[in-house]
Amino acid sequence: MTTHTDAILVLGSTGKTGRRLVSALRAADRPVRAASRSGEVRFDWFDRETWATALDGAAAVYLVAPGDPAPVRPFVEQAAQAGVRRFVALSGRGIDQVPAGFFRGMAAAERAVRDSGAEWTVIRPNNFSQNFDEDLWHAPLRAGRLALPIGSVPEPFVDAQDIADVAAVLLTSDGHHGRVYDLSGPRALTFGAAVETIAGAAGRAIRYEELTPREYRAELLAEGVPEEAVGELDAMFAAMRAGHLAEPGDGVRRVLGREPADFGAYASRAAAAGAWS
Repeated sequence: MTTHTDAILVLGSTGKTGRRLVSALRAADRPVRAASRSGEVRFDWFDRETWATALDGAAAVYLVAPGDPAPVRPFVEQAAQAGVRRFVALSGRGIDQVPAGFFRGMAAAERAVRDSGAEWTVIRPNNFSQNFDEDLWHAPLRAGRLALPIGSVPEPFVDAQDIADVAAVLLTSDGHHGRVYDLSGPRALTFGAAVETIAGAAGRAIRYEELTPREYRAELLAEGVPEEAVGELDAMFAAMRAGHLAEPGDGVRRVLGREPADFGAYASRAAAAGAWS
């Protein structure tokens, strides 16, 4: 039996954007179903028996796709049949500039929501500022060295809170159907400058080192990173080196009516919390 509560189902609710989105929606007194494999509502992309329970009563879905595209379209079709009227899909800036074999889950999510018959919006953020303190580049920075194959091409890193705030508006207000928003920070800075900003905020020596793509692949594989993940990082950095992600996007300003958070403010806040101590 389905309960019609007009709830918002947040997939990936323990992730960088998902947990911030759950907090933002609840602060606005919106009914939320916080779903993940270890969340309040159990959801597993590869266990279809969890889908119906997660969708029960949901009118909108924040869609964070898995790397494997196979379950994405079936889930979106089931969600629409269950009464979901709006999707907001998290994708990636420059996804249309990388070879078709990479970031297949996000690409499948974009296609599936467009074909769903429901209202849909796609958000395509730049690299998250929180990649520096929550996962991807956190351990290298704590060890005092971040080494990447990016050169001097800048990146307008976006704060995960801004992504969550944008998603909250898109999920709860009209006028955004059929739109794709590029989300970034207000200014682009090189990875070298980002590391310098972090080192200054943390009050310790951290250096940035430039690698060739081949050197980078070798380091990742030596660390035990799976080949597929290495390939996706390769593709992402190739798109970045080509400048496809370098110009700040205007999505945060268009949706929220304010400027996005600056990287320096993020670094100061994360350093004060002990991120790189």
